[in-house]
Amino acid sequence: MPVPVPHPRTAVLPHQAGPADSGCAENARAAAVGMPAHGGCSGAGPLPRDLPAAELPRPVVDGRTAARPPAGHAPGATTEPVTSATSEAPAAADPSTAAVEPRPEPPAQGLTLLLIGEDPNNHVPEMWDWAGRKVRLRTARNLTEAERLLTDDVHCILLDLTPAEPSGREDRDPPRGDGPVGGPGGDELAALRAVLRMAPAQAVLVLTCETDAERAAEAVRVGAQDYLFRDELDGKVLSRAVRYAVERKRADLAQRQLTESRLRAQENARLERGLLPTPLLDGSELRFAACYRPGRSRALLGGDFYDTVRTPDGTVHAMIGDVCGHGPDEAALGVELRIAWRALTFAGLYGDELLATLQKVLENERSDDEIFATLCTVDISEDGHRAGVCLAGHPAPLLARAGEQPELLPYEFGGPALGLLPEARWPRRQVELGAAWSLLMYTDGLIEGRIGEGTARLGQDGMTELVARQMASGLTGDELLEASVREVRALNGGELTDDVAVLLLDRR
Repeated sequence: MPVPVPHPRTAVLPHQAGPADSGCAENARAAAVGMPAHGGCSGAGPLPRDLPAAELPRPVVDGRTAARPPAGHAPGATTEPVTSATSEAPAAADPSTAAVEPRPEPPAQGLTLLLIGEDPNNHVPEMWDWAGRKVRLRTARNLTEAERLLTDDVHCILLDLTPAEPSGREDRDPPRGDGPVGGPGGDELAALRAVLRMAPAQAVLVLTCETDAERAAEAVRVGAQDYLFRDELDGKVLSRAVRYAVERKRADLAQRQLTESRLRAQENARLERGLLPTPLLDGSELRFAACYRPGRSRALLGGDFYDTVRTPDGTVHAMIGDVCGHGPDEAALGVELRIAWRALTFAGLYGDELLATLQKVLENERSDDEIFATLCTVDISEDGHRAGVCLAGHPAPLLARAGEQPELLPYEFGGPALGLLPEARWPRRQVELGAAWSLLMYTDGLIEGRIGEGTARLGQDGMTELVARQMASGLTGDELLEASVREVRALNGGELTDDVAVLLLDRR
């Protein structure tokens, strides 16, 4: 046995000592057996070389005399490694250098197998994981013990479905429901079903007799990853089965998560698609077209919103707006504002009164006091020759009359965005449209795209020239909007980062 060391001390082994005089060498030999240093470096005389090992004084540790080195053994040698924490560091090494030496990383943790069976002495051969590490084994007699031993570091469960050996007692109790064999109501796989409920994230293997192949196959249909026959069990087969079961379980969980993610995405898409507006223009001679592109990746709805309805008096009302930001919260707020606008419009409100009410809705529904929304509303008379326009911090619409170049409507009469000023007002301006015209309403995502690799933006003037060119080529309706947005994206050099909504009303 190694000599116990109660306090940290430095033990210099003979092969660790560097070149030194004879006195230091003798001191090293003395230190190796726990003797005090003599001579050499300290100036005292050297330890006698002719002193037999049996006559060397033995050190006293905690009141006990340490074991004497075996006969014929050199005083400076050791048969057992020194257990002191400092014995591994050479005495000649620089302490500052030793302090920064990297320590070896602990080995990565291998697989853990939980065996559930009635026989506690059930022999399971040794198993090895992919990296050649030994698989750790835990044993449980029943499900109660298994539930206590089932921790996050258990990777696989081996459930023994082999009937226990008869004990010779005729009055032996029937298998309990919490045991691994049998179950209430005669369900032979009740224990397996309980294990699958108890360990949904762990791989499960079943162990049966070779004559019970039908129940083994049924266990796989219930949910086990694989089955094994006891007669064919050896370390190689079991190691391969455990590794296969663990990887198959991981693949099953990944596939399930992927399926759930796809279903959730489809559900969100149906929800967002249902929240997009359906224009109500029955009885109107106006033609409607819209283009919508959210800035969020893989989304159908953003912070931009629009709507168009026709009231019983024949007036066509259109609106387009933009909530600052383009995340899911902004998208939800945009839907609320759109629905509120439709309800207020059918209730007979328009202009300043309608926008003031919408601002109250925004102030009560927004999650932050700094969130605001821009808005543009247009109400077109029944004959289609005149329109009232209200702007709340929003870009002015683009009007193209028959035979004339498109032009932006005046912006100076507009008011602030909704949610900025509590007592704001939004004047309504009357605009003459003419007999044939096209009115383009849009959000700032269309005009804030870059032009080339520089910092220049498209802007309203660039957008006006772009749309005029598309109209001159004969494009109308949806084709005009798609071509315009496509060209804006091309000028930007890729996808636009902000939401884009464009609405087109025209009368021919």
